[in-house]
Amino acid sequence: MMTGSLFFEYAGRTALGLLMAAMALALWRLVRGPAAADRVVALDLLSVLVVAFLVAVSTITGESSYLDVAIAYACIAFLGTVALARFIVRAAQRRADADQGENDHD
Repeated sequence: MMTGSLFFEYAGRTALGLLMAAMALALWRLVRGPAAADRVVALDLLSVLVVAFLVAVSTITGESSYLDVAIAYACIAFLGTVALARFIVRAAQRRADADQGENDHD
């Protein structure tokens, strides 16, 4: 029969492995695309997975400083995702305005 600490060690290692696999898949989607929206969603997912990884490491090691890093990273990642999404929306608006301007001259 497994003791509590042995089970916790196996569960922690399994969680870290699954999070790393999920990060690899999100990174693949980030690189592969095909659309800009796919990349934004993949970047946001990757950020969430990094925060989850840091929380898991903090739980396993008992070191609370990883939680501080996870909170700071989550705030920065959120702002980065919002900025990137806003950039994509503005670029799409510029393209739509340019297309409409071309159609007006026809």
